[in-house]
Amino acid sequence: MAGARRTLGELRFGVVSTEMIEDTLLHLAQENEQAVRTAAEWTGSFREARIVEFVFLLCEQWGLEKSVSYQAVEILERSTVKQVEAVCSPAVVPGASEKADAQGWRTLTAQLSGRFLLRLMSCIQLASKLAFHYKIVSNVTILNFLQDLGSPYSKEELLESELAVLKALNFQVNLPTPLAYVETLLEVLGYNGCLVPTNQLHRTCMTLLDVVYLLHGPIYDSLLRTSIENSTPSRLQEAKFVSVKEDFMLLAVGIIAASTFVHAQESWSQVLGHLHGITGISPESIAAFSYAILTHTVGTSTPEKRQPSPPNLTAPATR
Repeated sequence: MAGARRTLGELRFGVVSTEMIEDTLLHLAQENEQAVRTAAEWTGSFREARIVEFVFLLCEQWGLEKSVSYQAVEILERSTVKQVEAVCSPAVVPGASEKADAQGWRTLTAQLSGRFLLRLMSCIQLASKLAFHYKIVSNVTILNFLQDLGSPYSKEELLESELAVLKALNFQVNLPTPLAYVETLLEVLGYNGCLVPTNQLHRTCMTLLDVVYLLHGPIYDSLLRTSIENSTPSRLQEAKFVSVKEDFMLLAVGIIAASTFVHAQESWSQVLGHLHGITGISPESIAAFSYAILTHTVGTSTPEKRQPSPPNLTAPATR
């Protein structure tokens, strides 16, 4: 857990050294900058609300920690994008006829959908292993679940699916999630002397993070329309906005700012200032994101709407 420790299921802030927090923040900032810089056309396509809801509900049913559900969604998203990139070039050849192009897409769709549920199960299982819940989500549990859904698979097929996910991600499955950014920034706020109810904010942050995952499209669409001051963005503007959707640091500061507005409105401006100092993201961008989140949740009495400016993606050391 970045920036905090869990004891008997309780999250504890303020028990990690400043040096470790600085290292964690720097590492997350570097990971985030890399993700934003390399965001491709397909990125984010597999965080669809129905998929996210299915993962969330299944993880809850199996008694997994909330962090596992976020990790599973990100493993699924990134591994599937890698699969798309691997098969897209031969499927859709530049300059090919419209008929050939359509056939290529049908082939691609068939490849993705044929074993998508099995891949999704493998992603949940991998995420549970990273959280040391491998005894809960065993091969037997997954195979029985798939059998109940009318999709019988063998143990060998399940192992092959897990290996395919691992290979797609070059065996780098311990991916940063927005929750890691939120928890690290909450820890830094405490060290910086920002007097906010950290544990209370953390619970609300997780609720709002769920909302952002489930309402990902509407929230980011409204943020895009606000940023360009136009209700009908062009395809080019939408393509350029993909990098914003992959900016977990921006998402984290927006989540924290929105949570602060819910619990401690009198501290909202102070928290924005602290978050700006920690991440370099402008207060206007933080306010715009928190506004988008709150208008899709509480809907009224939201913070003042401000025109966002391009965020600075480098996070300086803890101050």
